[in-house]
Amino acid sequence: MADKKILMQLEGITKSFKNGDQELQVLKGIDLVVEEGEFLAIMGPSGSGKSTLMNIIGLLDRPTSGTYILSGKEVDDLSENQLAHLRNEEIGFVFQQFFLLSKLTAQQNVELPLIYAGVGVSKRKQLAQQFLEKVELTERMKHLPSELSGGQKQRVAIARALVNSPSIILADEPTGALDTKTGEQIMELLTQLNQEGSTIIMVTHEPEIADYARRKIVIRDGEITLDTTDSVRID
Repeated sequence: MADKKILMQLEGITKSFKNGDQELQVLKGIDLVVEEGEFLAIMGPSGSGKSTLMNIIGLLDRPTSGTYILSGKEVDDLSENQLAHLRNEEIGFVFQQFFLLSKLTAQQNVELPLIYAGVGVSKRKQLAQQFLEKVELTERMKHLPSELSGGQKQRVAIARALVNSPSIILADEPTGALDTKTGEQIMELLTQLNQEGSTIIMVTHEPEIADYARRKIVIRDGEITLDTTDSVRID
């Protein structure tokens, strides 16, 4: 069987922040490879660096040092415009708080990444409807976010994340604002999408949510201390 394609590779990634005259090192040399079709959960206590790592993976922040290759492109020296283009092309985001625009319908919210990508009106409407159907929201596509439940809002966010056919879906605490039953439904949907071929990287602090993933890494004090790919604790 052919080797899977490497979608993302981080080598020696560090991130430091200035705090007055002191420097706080949040990430301390992260090495991580993610292949096509993986479902990866990033876990760790508050302050461990997992959110900082997610921001770097999502091209929302730059590392202090190290190399990051995404879909064969080394992103370290790209301009902000180039990063924005790559982000829209390669990454779909699902956030805890949904981040839907309140004055746009579900369909219009899903269309947004396609507008940024320059897709024509007819095609983007067709794609938005197609992906809302995929997340079982056909009957709610003309509704505003205020008219949707929390679970329905997250399904809109997932459709928006999928509509550009990105290489990777980044899900940051995707069930954090949902009740237990609705959270389980969202995780079942993400699991289904992964089984259909989507690559998913998820940040969560909930072990029962992380259990949906097929691979887990644990970050403590800015370092990966466990990666279930090889089940070896890193001392």
